[in-house]
Amino acid sequence: MEQGKRHIAILGSTGSIGTQALDVVRQHRELFEVELLTANNSADKLIAQALEFDANSVVICNEELYGQVADALQPEGIKVFAGMKSVCDLVAADNIDMVLTSMVGFSGLASTVAAIKAGKAIALANKETLVAAGSLVTTLAAKHEVPILPVDSEHSAIFQCLQGAGGNKLSKIHLTASGGPFRTWERERIAVARAADALKHPNWNMGAKITIDSATMMNKGLEVIEARWLFGVEPKDINVVVHPESIIHSMVEFADGAVIAQMGWPDMREPIQYALAYPSRLDLDNRKLDFATLSKLSFEQPDLDRFPCLSLAFEAISRGGNIPCAMNAANEAANAAYLKGKISFYEIADVIERAMARTPFIAAPDLDDIFATNDETYSRTNAEIWR
Repeated sequence: MEQGKRHIAILGSTGSIGTQALDVVRQHRELFEVELLTANNSADKLIAQALEFDANSVVICNEELYGQVADALQPEGIKVFAGMKSVCDLVAADNIDMVLTSMVGFSGLASTVAAIKAGKAIALANKETLVAAGSLVTTLAAKHEVPILPVDSEHSAIFQCLQGAGGNKLSKIHLTASGGPFRTWERERIAVARAADALKHPNWNMGAKITIDSATMMNKGLEVIEARWLFGVEPKDINVVVHPESIIHSMVEFADGAVIAQMGWPDMREPIQYALAYPSRLDLDNRKLDFATLSKLSFEQPDLDRFPCLSLAFEAISRGGNIPCAMNAANEAANAAYLKGKISFYEIADVIERAMARTPFIAAPDLDDIFATNDETYSRTNAEIWR
């Protein structure tokens, strides 16, 4: 490998995080080399990315699209593979030293585990990996001495705050939430909101699944569980606070009451770049804060009556075991059904609550248990929704 460059794999390169990660690479071509790109269905976009960044290999997970991708890229000397097994195999390659996991949903777990076992540094944007299997993944990372560098803006903020902690242990995490598109809506209005309304996030440009999760505040619930594993804190020490301006991305409180916050305009390229270049800070062509023009920074408590999914996430991590995995699987099924207009907004929480209640509890699940819980819960939930 070329010395002085970080050789990276971007899993989910055609999604929101993946495309912004490639913009970071575009601004620092002298520091990063793209070795592997993967996509699920976006063949045309994957082809264009591979050609621009001269990727060594690509994987199109939808095997039906292999021919289209191979015809376009193999004549250019780019190796083309298909299917999720190929992703898991290729992340272990010697020409890769960092893996950005930005696949959406539970599908990111297997490839993340494969990368950790191969000793690759992980830039983690797939929160469901730690939601479903946090204890297993963090234990595995410690065993293989693999760093997990958070990419979510909130977890990156916490991670950055801890760089200034001087080794002092945090006492509380304040996880900020925008409140989503329905923050000011009454419950009755939210109850009849359609997916088109939920997709209008006021601050962030994200993919459809994450944007719906933001509208239900399940996204914040997933982040609570993720924070529990990333930073080794108990759920009671994680406080969610709604901050509509999305300028403070999260805060860390210490024993003496001092609070360190990380601030910046909503732009996912900053936490992506921090993870990819850690511990260096690089120039970034983004909007910088001008404190003289900030009109206000406001905060409020989340309304758990209007956003019950957040309560369900706290319940799931308090119960532990395989329950967060079941919650996540049911949420993925319900989120997709809401996007298609099959269920209403508050039926999402109802579906998740029922799934959690009927899941056989496993206190210390292994990876096979996690995969089984996910598959069974997802299938059962889908059958319930679409019967």
